[in-house]
Amino acid sequence: MWTHFEPVHAVTYFHPRARAAYEAVGLRGYWRGYFAGRAAPLGPVDAPVVVAAFFSFAPSMVARALPSVWRLATPQEALRARLTGAVQALAEFTYELPESHLVEAAELLEEAAGGVETAGRVLGAVNAALPRGEYPLARLWQAATTLREHRGDGHVAALVTTGLDPVEVVAWRCRLDQSREFHQMARGWTDEEWAAAEERLVEKGWLTADRAPTEHGTATFRAVEEATDRAALGPWRALGTERTARLRELLEPIASRCHTIIPRQSPIGLPAPRTPTGEATAPAR
Repeated sequence: MWTHFEPVHAVTYFHPRARAAYEAVGLRGYWRGYFAGRAAPLGPVDAPVVVAAFFSFAPSMVARALPSVWRLATPQEALRARLTGAVQALAEFTYELPESHLVEAAELLEEAAGGVETAGRVLGAVNAALPRGEYPLARLWQAATTLREHRGDGHVAALVTTGLDPVEVVAWRCRLDQSREFHQMARGWTDEEWAAAEERLVEKGWLTADRAPTEHGTATFRAVEEATDRAALGPWRALGTERTARLRELLEPIASRCHTIIPRQSPIGLPAPRTPTGEATAPAR
């Protein structure tokens, strides 16, 4: 289900209409819109709160955006901008679908989002507490966002149990299957911080001396992914097998279209969408 609701949420990061909506309220530049939009449900918070909740960003990178973005746009303005941009993006991707399709998808996804356990999940909780959207696409996007942040909170909790700090987590993953060139820049870590993290990963048994992932590291990584999935099961148990399957069917065409704007290199980590023959396809851009 994550592969079906995450692309719906992700339009807020990658669609030109989403960026234009942020710029319209004074949030020029990608990262101002990102940090203001994603942090807005928390209120006018300072950098330390976002460093803790978002987990993988360098504190210095977050501090360049917060709290200064709140002088450009209030959290309420940022919330309106992110919803406006997301709805406009989804409208572009779903205009061929019947209204009944969108209404049913929104209702089922809202019901799933209503089943999230918010204790210990800060971003999931503040998104779950936002007012219900007025139109189907607004409801669909907000429900996807609540589920996405709820799942992310569980993932962060699982990562904390490994004893790794954020830069160590990102550096290790880049030794496994991701690009350091992209992720170091996207998360704001310096060369010195990255090199020190890799040294610690060797000491902790996650990397070999020549910087290859160890068996211990890969096994613990799999355990983190399994724990993340277990922590995210609640909404789907509550929705039930048949209605979850129906929701997956409804989301399929929406998610496939939204996936086309997610860059090939992205911190989100979504697998490439599949064709009817089971082959992976590359994002269009």
